Amino acid sequence: MATITLKGNPFQTVGDLPAAGGKAPDFTLCNVDLSDATLASFAGKRIVLNIFPSIDTPTCATSVREFNAKATELDNVVVLCISADLPFALSRFCGAEGLANVVPVSTFRSTFGADYGVAIADGPLAGLLSRSVVVINEAGEVIYNEQVAETADEPNYASTLSALV
Repeated sequence: MATITLKGNPFQTVGDLPAAGGKAPDFTLCNVDLSDATLASFAGKRIVLNIFPSIDTPTCATSVREFNAKATELDNVVVLCISADLPFALSRFCGAEGLANVVPVSTFRSTFGADYGVAIADGPLAGLLSRSVVVINEAGEVIYNEQVAETADEPNYASTLSALV
C-alpha cells in the first residue's frame, strides 16, 4: 500500500507499483475501439505507462499532452495513457487535441489498478488510479517506476525519459 495525497490530504492505494528489475505484470486494457490492449500487444517495444485518475482534470490532461510531445523523440517506444475513464472519453480528448503519438487505454473491464497497485482505495478518488509512471523494456522488465506523491503534481518527465536512454 502506498500513501499519496490530494491537496495535502492523505489516502491509500491498494498496493505498490511493480518493482524495478522485476517482470511487468500482464495486463488487459481497453482500446478506444473497445478491443483489448495487452502487454503482449506491445512485445519488442519499450513501454511507458502514464497512469492517472481522469483525463478530465488539468494535470492529467497535461501529462497526456507532454508524453504525446515527447513520444515523437523516442525510438521503439509506445506511450500508453491509462485511466479509469471510458474509452469514449479518452478518444474524444485525444481526437480534439490532435494527440496521435500516445495510445489512450481504459481500465474498463480490467483488473489493472489492482494488478499494478495503483487503484486508489479510499478518499474522494477511491476507485480511480493514482498518478504513476512505469517504464517497461523490450524484455518485459520494469526499468523505472514513479508513484507521484501529490496527485495534483505532474510526473517527473525527465526521469522517465532518462530511463529510456
